[in-house]
Amino acid sequence: MSTDGSTSLLPRRLALLAALLLAGCGPQTPVPAPAPLELRGLWVDAFGPGLKTPAEIDTLVGEAKAMNVNVLFAQVGRRGDCYCTLAAMPRTDDPAVPAGFDPLADLITKAHAQGIQVHAWIITTAIWNNVVPPTDPTHAFNAHGPTTTGRANWLMVKNDGTLKAGADWLLDPGHPDAAEYIRNMYVSVAKNYDVDGVQFDRVRYPDFNPVGGPNNWGYNEVALERFRAETGTAGTPLPGDPVWSAWRTQQITNLVRETALAVKAVKPDVSVNAATITYGAGPADEAGFLDSRTAKEVLQDWATWVREGYLDVNVMMNYKREHVADQALWFRQWNAFARQMLTVNPDVAQVSGSAIYLNFQPGSVAQIGATREAGLSGWAGYSYRTPDADVNAGTRTKEQVIPELTAGLSGAGGPFERAARWERPNPDKLRAISGQITVASGPIGGRTVELLNLQGGVLASTTTDGQGRYGFMRFPEGSVQVRAGGVTSPVFTPTSGSVVQAPAVALP
Repeated sequence: MSTDGSTSLLPRRLALLAALLLAGCGPQTPVPAPAPLELRGLWVDAFGPGLKTPAEIDTLVGEAKAMNVNVLFAQVGRRGDCYCTLAAMPRTDDPAVPAGFDPLADLITKAHAQGIQVHAWIITTAIWNNVVPPTDPTHAFNAHGPTTTGRANWLMVKNDGTLKAGADWLLDPGHPDAAEYIRNMYVSVAKNYDVDGVQFDRVRYPDFNPVGGPNNWGYNEVALERFRAETGTAGTPLPGDPVWSAWRTQQITNLVRETALAVKAVKPDVSVNAATITYGAGPADEAGFLDSRTAKEVLQDWATWVREGYLDVNVMMNYKREHVADQALWFRQWNAFARQMLTVNPDVAQVSGSAIYLNFQPGSVAQIGATREAGLSGWAGYSYRTPDADVNAGTRTKEQVIPELTAGLSGAGGPFERAARWERPNPDKLRAISGQITVASGPIGGRTVELLNLQGGVLASTTTDGQGRYGFMRFPEGSVQVRAGGVTSPVFTPTSGSVVQAPAVALP
């Protein structure tokens, strides 16, 4: 530095010159604030028009864009088929889909061009509902339906021998081969398409049970044999047997966990989400959730899925009529519970799914407001094909209602007047372990597996599925071990950004 201080004056002179130059440029254009982060979803079902032809998809994407919707939950898996050509399940034989046309691929291209995400919605268990079998011999209904016996039969069975839940034949998630098939459905779509997410639907045991439970389904003979072997019980359990109910609940949780791990192993930034049940009044806390109709009637423990980080987004099917006082209250109770779960695991977004088909348009707008007041991550409407109660009643058409709903949502003063953004999961935040046990004797499923720190403390615990797989998706950093059946693995250090394979554990 010079003794006359000229060097120390240079920064100030440069700053003054920069200020004069900026002043000469006139008023500066303000930088716009970034769009808020809020999921705004629309379910698009395949039970009618919406995503089956190029023209339908053009209309869908244009109308979603006009509404300022940023996520389409598109039903690509209806009943054991796919509205696509590159999946584990066969391409749909829906005659409304032009030959050679891939609806999912077309939707992704067009939606992404408008900044809209596409999440592939697949019905988890339903595989057929027609008296005429599917044309494809490899379809799960043909290969593993009512004409098959023994291990080849994957069908859900009620305690009285009923094989159909309403009009649907379904797969039993307690059958290990059926669970494997379900897992591969989701993985194949995530692997072969640039979807932003995959969504479970009906990832539970069926309805058609007494209000408040118990659930009467799950009596596939292979599933029953597993239950007996893994729990040491004999005979056929009653529907309300607490051990049987807990075992079936765990099969659903195992399926969600293993599918999430497999999807993340293929593409860590694909969102795994579920459309979850909210029957009746909302619980005050997690203890209340375990006693709710959701947990008792359909054996769906989505609170655990959130707590353990198996989901990126929980989309409650919070289907309540705003114009019915009790239901409007229930809608807000479930929102309040979801807000609690967001506090438990802030990395799992909580979205309130509104039944726009049961509501009049002002009621749907009011439920968006109630969702925001609860502090949730976003809102979704079911469904694009039936956008309000009048369309559902058949008194008006979708084409008449959509412009009105769009004006109410994104028009002046509407809740979606300003565009919002939604982002795919950050793969750098992924911390996941996938593992496999082997056994010399005894059942491979139903084994408790613990994740240990180096001091022997239990960080997490889970249960193997029917293939002997297990996994963890929420645990602290550092080196760990896994322990099952008294056998402890070597030490390993999971890294972020991918699904890490745990050392194999061989049980005697």
